[in-house]
Amino acid sequence: MDRTMLVPPWLEQLLKTSFFRVCRTHGDATRSECNMFCLDCSGDAFCFYCRSSGHKDHQVIQIRRSSYHDVVRVSEVQKALDINGVQTYVINSARVMFLNERPQPKAGSKGSPHICELCGRSLLDPVRFCSLGCKLAGIHRNGDANFTLEAKDEEAMGRREELRGGSQHDICPPTPPPPPSTARRRKGIPHRAPFGS
Repeated sequence: MDRTMLVPPWLEQLLKTSFFRVCRTHGDATRSECNMFCLDCSGDAFCFYCRSSGHKDHQVIQIRRSSYHDVVRVSEVQKALDINGVQTYVINSARVMFLNERPQPKAGSKGSPHICELCGRSLLDPVRFCSLGCKLAGIHRNGDANFTLEAKDEEAMGRREELRGGSQHDICPPTPPPPPSTARRRKGIPHRAPFGS
């Protein structure tokens, strides 16, 4: 398969873009940090005010910082990429993933059963890559992963078909609810409390 088909055209630009510099146009404004990236234009980073003026109806993701490294929220990036196989982390109560490889701590990956296939960084979960950048490098090297949501959807449909075909006889159809009763209930004879003496 053509490896360019496995990677959306904007991803390489995203991974080499420099974020968190001050916007040239809106430098005096309070939210002038360039931490936005447009997937439709795939140009340079821009600020909050540039988004409202130049990218109003475009697909935009916001880049955040964690320990001086760029991260993106999973909820934003998974709408545009198949992020399967990349380590995620919870930072400030949001699930995020790193854009690029980070230097491995001196302790190395000793004691960790899971390591990144590209950079050897220790991972928390049994996944293949520590970042989107390492997954991209893995695709260029081996071609056995991809970022396209269409391929992910086709795989999921194939799995659903297998499940449907294999277990159809084992599943009982749901029992329909009983029909509503049309008979009217008769009132009983009223009983009064005895009068006190």
